[in-house]
Parts: sequence; C-alpha cells; structure tokens
Amino acid sequence: MSTVYLCGFMGCGKSHVGRQLAAAMERKFVDLDRVIVEGEGMTIPEIFDKFGEPHFRALEARYIRELSDGYVVATGGGALINDETAACARKSGLTVYINASFDTCYERIKDDANRPLVVNNTPEKLRELYNTRAEIYRRNSECMVNGNARDTVIVGEIAKLAAFYKKNGYIRKTE
Repeated sequence: MSTVYLCGFMGCGKSHVGRQLAAAMERKFVDLDRVIVEGEGMTIPEIFDKFGEPHFRALEARYIRELSDGYVVATGGGALINDETAACARKSGLTVYINASFDTCYERIKDDANRPLVVNNTPEKLRELYNTRAEIYRRNSECMVNGNARDTVIVGEIAKLAAFYKKNGYIRKTE
C-alpha cells in the first residue's frame, strides 16, 4: 500500500483534508510538521530561529525518506519545493497538490504565530511566495485537486486518484 503525500501552500488544507482522507482510506495520518517537532524536540519557529530555513527543509527531506509505506502524509508548505524531496515522495507514493487560492490560504494562516514565513513576511511577499511555489507544486506532483471545493469533494477526488494510480500501476515503489 503506497503513501499519499499532500502538498500545497500553507493553509490549503493538507492537514485537515489529510485526516479525513486517512479515515476514508483506512490509513494512518501523518502531519510531517508535527513529526518534525516531536522528533527534534523544538517548535518550528525555534528550528527556524536556531538553525534557519535550509536546515528545516533538510529535516523535511530526512523525515519523508524515513516514512514507511501506507500513510496519508500532510507535508509542510515547503517540503515538496525541493526537487529531491519531491522525487523521493513520488518514488514511494502519490503526490497530490491541493490547489487552494491565495486568498483562501491567507485567511487561514494570517494570524498563525507558529508559521515563521507568515510572521516574517507581508501579505504581498506571501502572495509572491504563493505564486512562485504554485508552479513548483505543479511540477512536483502527479495530480492536482481544487482546494477551494468542499472537504468531502476533495477527499473523494484524492481517494479516486489514489485508487486509479494504484490500479494502473502508476504508483512506484522505492527501489
């Protein structure tokens, strides 16, 4: 059973949808940010402050490589912007881009002090980051779903995509 990796901008619904998808697919749910916080014994802002963003991205890559098969994983907003990390995810499962509008994402994240990129950037800079990452998410994902749809619709679409990819042999196993 292959892993389903959810990617997209901060606030697109990866964790929320991921929990519902895991229940629907009878799989375990993994919130990558939470796994990193527990594994490192530090909050994400503390990791950013102490070691910087490149170190945090390296942690994301390491933890993705260490995951076993059969999960639904909500990656962090920047996890799959690294081509090598994205390739690792694609080798072990299906990567799905939840494409929610910037306005939707921003409404969800604007007051979240646990997001260093939100705290340290203006809305305009975040929009630029959103636009830059959108193309990278498209490139590094096998599928894209409308993140502005209702949760049940998003979950249903991803579950159908996962079943299609598995049935047709598109999901690759780690070599």
